[in-house]
Amino acid sequence: MFEQTFKNIDDVLWKEAGCSSELDYTEQTSWMLFLKYLDDLEGERAIEAELVGKRYDFIIDEKHHWSRWAAPKTSEGRFDYDAALTGDDLIQYVDTELFPYLSGFKHRASSPDTIEYKIGEIFGEIKNKFQSGYSLRDALELVDELHFKSQKEKHELSHLYETKIKNMGNAGRNGGEYYTPRPLIRAMVHVIKPTLGETIYDGACGSAGFLCESHDYLRYNAEGGSAKLSTQQLNTLQTKTFYGKEKKSLAYVIGIMNMILHGIEAPNILHTNTLTENLADVQEKDRYDIILANPPFGGKERKEIQQNFPIKTGETAFLFLQHFIKYLKAGGRAAMVIKNTFLSNSDNASKALRQELLENCNLHTVLDCPSGTFLGAGVKTVVLFFEKGAPTRKIWYYQLDPGRNMGKTNPLNDNDLKEFVELQASFAESEKSWTVDAGDVDQNSFDLSVKNPNAPEEAPLREPEEILEEIAALDAESAKVLEGIRGML
Repeated sequence: MFEQTFKNIDDVLWKEAGCSSELDYTEQTSWMLFLKYLDDLEGERAIEAELVGKRYDFIIDEKHHWSRWAAPKTSEGRFDYDAALTGDDLIQYVDTELFPYLSGFKHRASSPDTIEYKIGEIFGEIKNKFQSGYSLRDALELVDELHFKSQKEKHELSHLYETKIKNMGNAGRNGGEYYTPRPLIRAMVHVIKPTLGETIYDGACGSAGFLCESHDYLRYNAEGGSAKLSTQQLNTLQTKTFYGKEKKSLAYVIGIMNMILHGIEAPNILHTNTLTENLADVQEKDRYDIILANPPFGGKERKEIQQNFPIKTGETAFLFLQHFIKYLKAGGRAAMVIKNTFLSNSDNASKALRQELLENCNLHTVLDCPSGTFLGAGVKTVVLFFEKGAPTRKIWYYQLDPGRNMGKTNPLNDNDLKEFVELQASFAESEKSWTVDAGDVDQNSFDLSVKNPNAPEEAPLREPEEILEEIAALDAESAKVLEGIRGML
């Protein structure tokens, strides 16, 4: 329904001098989509209020309504080209009036949990990159063709937006930080099995993929499904279930928009550097039932940030692991992506963290992912599944092997992870899975390397003499065949 419209918007952005990459395309599409969504949402609320004889107070004032500046209509409902700003007038209005007005909501909002605050945050961070008012006018008219009124429309828009995020990740630069393959996220969610009423947290949420997939699982796939959710349960899902933090401005905006498209009207995502929080200050009220995350790895944090953590290290992912353990409730469940070298690194921080996981958490599952799982990342990863509050007794490993080389044209899919999810439910052994007793782990190194004892034995390497003899025999056979052919000529 809307796929061609998205392509047409990209075509406009491709020709725009101020937009040079998929990151810019996604950013600029995001702010326009957000304002169109807001206009549709307010329109629906105004109609609902009118039906019960109440007055609706619009969040956006009349002067800045989408239908006033972005898509004015005639009394017949046709686009009013005479009333529409364009060219330099449109750019000046957006840059000097609209964006300053919208960013001001952050200071006028009653609390960070409100949609007003999110409006202010988004437009305080994002910038209009259109230089041509004519290109912007074309893009606005295309965005106006999109509608957020039915669940079907929102579902299609969320799917198309996810594709944009994926393309942005594939485009290189830092885009890959925002995209974790959705089949991997869905497998992690299915293993963790969140239930309604539990709180779910991602302290490095990027494009909010973990929160969106968890929402879809709880609303559509979990036992009961959306048809059986009460108004109170839906409200809990909307306001008291999903929590995230994100440091980077663009990722924050994309995460907010992604959650909105998945049905969360005022996402509980904070724009902050998670690692600046001192773990000594964390209280029980700050903790969550479930943590799902793929934090950035390979980064280096400053000395003053490292002071917030009991195990000092510059490696970003190791700091996030400590953060997540601290933020889990007792009995809470977590699944986290990390570089596979974490399992065997000999540095003090790695060893101390592995000891912490084994002694204070039940590290029950390690999913070993093949290279190519994360496009362009160039590193192998594992997923750690653990529960807080009891020591590890047994670790179940699964070595994911899709049987092909993965890449941009052949990415990970849900079917690749189907066996993992099925076997993990009972920690079953197979050629790809095995169990290690925590008591057998070396107590000095706490090495948790992936070493599959059940893998089929490879054929032993042949002796060079044997190979040479076979080559000589094949050469003799070839010479005989050629001699036969000469005799026929």
